[in-house]
Amino acid sequence: MAVLPYTVAFLLLSSLQTVKIASKFASLSILIELSSFQSMKTKNVVVLFCRLKIDVGSSAFIFAAFCADSQSFIGINYGQLEDNLPPPSSTAKLLQSTSIQKVRLYGSDPAIIKALANTGIGIVIGTANGDIPGLASDPNFAKSWINTNVLPFYPASNIILITVGNEIMTSNDQNLMIKLLPAMQNVQNALNDASLGGKIKVSTVHSIGVLKQSEPPSSGSFDPSYGDLMKGLLEFNSATGSPFAINPYPYFAYRSDTRPETLAFCLFQPNAGRMDGNTKIKYMNMFDAQVDAVYSALNSMGFKNVEIVVAETGWPFKGDDNDVGPSIENAKAYNGNLIAHLRSMVGTPLMPGKSVDTFLFALYDGDLKPGPGSQRSFGLFKTDLTMVYDVGLSTSSQVRTKFTCISLVFRVFNSQVFYS
Repeated sequence: MAVLPYTVAFLLLSSLQTVKIASKFASLSILIELSSFQSMKTKNVVVLFCRLKIDVGSSAFIFAAFCADSQSFIGINYGQLEDNLPPPSSTAKLLQSTSIQKVRLYGSDPAIIKALANTGIGIVIGTANGDIPGLASDPNFAKSWINTNVLPFYPASNIILITVGNEIMTSNDQNLMIKLLPAMQNVQNALNDASLGGKIKVSTVHSIGVLKQSEPPSSGSFDPSYGDLMKGLLEFNSATGSPFAINPYPYFAYRSDTRPETLAFCLFQPNAGRMDGNTKIKYMNMFDAQVDAVYSALNSMGFKNVEIVVAETGWPFKGDDNDVGPSIENAKAYNGNLIAHLRSMVGTPLMPGKSVDTFLFALYDGDLKPGPGSQRSFGLFKTDLTMVYDVGLSTSSQVRTKFTCISLVFRVFNSQVFYS
């Protein structure tokens, strides 16, 4: 039996998520080899390029149905640095009226955790950076933290992950950096003692700044100055099955290179793409490039199997007069196209066929945050619970990501593949 490779382009009228073989004949089999997968999305059209390996017997054709089956992970960050926030109960109802499946808190506010009980929404809670020394040095403090912030609410409140600190490795605080791993270990041990070790994961959240190199994506690497500190964190992730959580922001990449083609690349809009000279893969958006750079960094240290979770990403809808990039149009384009990209289950060139679990930033603005105006204008919803702009998350949205099933008939004849 001959095995013949062919490259076929599929034009789908909406986002592709899964491939299902509707029927096939015994003497012909087909394998979608996603390792050579590329994609490009333009105005609700997704073009997918896959390499097929076809085992050719005496049969004539195979019928394959390509259907979208929404299974994507869309989460959101729920911060509290905003005045006049609605009550947690109102926010819980708002979230239930959307397709948002998970919420990340920067702390462990009991009112919010309780309000999310019995909603089915996955909850990420976090320890404060200032708690890290105590968590690292005192196992009893870690047990007390779990007893206070987890046990009274779980499992009615679906706590799925505890993040120990936020962006510690780029804080330049050597004391916190050194104590981060022991703190995570003590929190994990406290969960184990409460028989929750296999149910709630423990990790920390990193800035994209932990990368020393990110271009091209295949050359992604961690800052070597972290030395064994980063290796220890990755060993913890690997041993416990917890994710490597990262905050990639194409917005900040655009601020350092404000050419129109860079904006299009960052917003998932039509552009010429950027070639990775090592892999010969052409990247069509900055999000994929940044995430694959993280994957390459993990791979270079022997941890390619550690799952990547995007803990934050977003785009501001307004800023100060001298801010470059913030606008309703750009924010809607970035978040809307990102959501469509995630729902497509296309994945990234180095991690094809799987959507990277992603938390959007943010549910509400952060009016109390310091810094430029853009830092306070990432919210997707106003405090009166209406949308700042519509990206298709609400059940009442006018914007929809529709999934259409189409079918193709592949015919094998004289060692060539045709489709109709």
